[in-house]
Amino acid sequence: MYYLIKNTLVPCTKYDVQNTDEPYVAIVTRKEWQEDQDTFDMGIETEPGSKEILVTQAEINYDSITGTFSIPNRDNLSDEDYKFAFALDEKGIVFIDNTEITKRIIRDIQITKKWKVPSYERFIYDFLIEIIKRDLTIMENYERELDNINYSIIYEESDLSSRRLNQIRADIRDLSNHYDQLIDFGEILEENENNFFKEENLRYFRSFINRIDRLYDRASSIKDYTIQVRDIYRAQLDIKQNRIMTILTIVTTIFTPLMFIVGWYGMNFKYMPELNMPEAYPGVMIACIVISIISLLFFKQKKWL
Repeated sequence: MYYLIKNTLVPCTKYDVQNTDEPYVAIVTRKEWQEDQDTFDMGIETEPGSKEILVTQAEINYDSITGTFSIPNRDNLSDEDYKFAFALDEKGIVFIDNTEITKRIIRDIQITKKWKVPSYERFIYDFLIEIIKRDLTIMENYERELDNINYSIIYEESDLSSRRLNQIRADIRDLSNHYDQLIDFGEILEENENNFFKEENLRYFRSFINRIDRLYDRASSIKDYTIQVRDIYRAQLDIKQNRIMTILTIVTTIFTPLMFIVGWYGMNFKYMPELNMPEAYPGVMIACIVISIISLLFFKQKKWL
């Protein structure tokens, strides 16, 4: 798929790309890139995406910039990243992608963007923004979920497992790493070492870096929030355990004198006078009840119950 960057992205052919001075966008598969690489006439020293793609990065060559994208799946951050490579020079950018993700992003830009002052740099900016356009909503959803978890912990409305907290923390960590890589990526474009971009349009890359910085700070804040919620959860568990231990201690304290009485009169010595007294049995029973009531009143007064 080939496009020329005009007021919108205008579909064209490979022949049009070869015979125009207007900036272009191309999306090719790995096989098409290997077959048509010479067509784009880029001074490439490092083959883009020739090794396993692990991160989002850019590398400056003598007469081109090559690199890779590794984009977390925003629908499920624990899934495999979307991965593709790219190569660009002053004439245009080529995405080397065997998946559909690049086509999907380009299609969204083609539908939603109409530029009053079209430029190569503005397209790259919009492409990068498309990658992160849902991230603020994702952050807000995580914050609301953490608020609900925190409320449930404090008011003991549900028996919470820490597994979800760990999952949120892992997702936010992946996004933070992704933002780190995008910041480095944007800075390489802004440096404009090969003079591929117009000086007055480098502001687009600075604007992108600023947005990523804000998202990174938001992600760091949420990561700290997960730690706070986890600490509250652990504190609540400790409180529950202490409450259980307090109740067990009170029960043990109440029954200790009763057990002493039972043990004392269970010895059955021959000359225990109480054994022959008719009032001994009800007297011991009343004594046990009085001891229990006094103990309960004492613990109630101390607010241990």
